[in-house]
Amino acid sequence: MMHKIQCECGSLRGHIDGGGITSRVICYCSDCQAFAKYLGRPEKVLDAHGGTDIVQLAQPRLHISDGLEHLALLQLSSKGLFRWYASCCNTPIGNTLNNPKISFIGLVHSCLDKTWLATDFGQNVAKVNTESATGGPKAKTSGLLGNVLRFFGIALSMLITSKYKASELFSDDGAPIVSPTILTEEQLAQLKNQT
Repeated sequence: MMHKIQCECGSLRGHIDGGGITSRVICYCSDCQAFAKYLGRPEKVLDAHGGTDIVQLAQPRLHISDGLEHLALLQLSSKGLFRWYASCCNTPIGNTLNNPKISFIGLVHSCLDKTWLATDFGQNVAKVNTESATGGPKAKTSGLLGNVLRFFGIALSMLITSKYKASELFSDDGAPIVSPTILTEEQLAQLKNQT
């Protein structure tokens, strides 16, 4: 299995290697909602309750073949997640921790082929951070334990085998391949207050 990825305009393209642990999750946290708002795409990224559909897997499985010059990076705070997106059309790509040794990425559904999501990554979808869901009735948290166990399975396997070094998102010195834009507290507050 090789799953194709691309931004909405098609300028940034790549694929995900088959095999390995994956996990699907819908995250309702206010930070994921703020990311979608920053990109000006909440209606295309978030579901009716503010959730973002994410596929979690090891970073070295992600390969960008075209449009690397469009890859951009946002942090909602100086210690926040790295949130990768395609600057050509503001399509979210995925979220990583800011530590390259924890070689894990949560790919946002917007860059994935939706017709193959269930086939390639499974039908079981955990729901997390539901306290930040919008509207009603709110989703209930589910699948959290399995999601956490798969996260550790991915992260530990990459660390123990040193495969984290094969990530295309970080250079050999551990820095991200593009410099992040870091929001101020005021900018983040404005995004979170948008309806």
